[in-house]
Amino acid sequence: MNKSTLIETVSKSADIKKGAAEAAVNAVFAAIQAALSEGNEVKIAGFGSFKVKERKERTGRNPRTKEEIVVPASKTPAFSPAKALKDAVNK
Repeated sequence: MNKSTLIETVSKSADIKKGAAEAAVNAVFAAIQAALSEGNEVKIAGFGSFKVKERKERTGRNPRTKEEIVVPASKTPAFSPAKALKDAVNK
């Protein structure tokens, strides 16, 4: 499922126009992104939680030249599914 399919599904299930569904989906994505950018965790009961994980600086290797390089520390978003979501997927 891609974003446009998600918007269409939300539109049909909520019985709203596609424009309103698109605005709602975009608002949810923007709110999650804003919260993660501020370092906050987003928990959605029965679905899962989004959080920011920090990666430490490490030494890597260029596969072409075999030269060692330093990979800088970074932050990355992560999703942990809730038990209800795991159970639904594993039916």
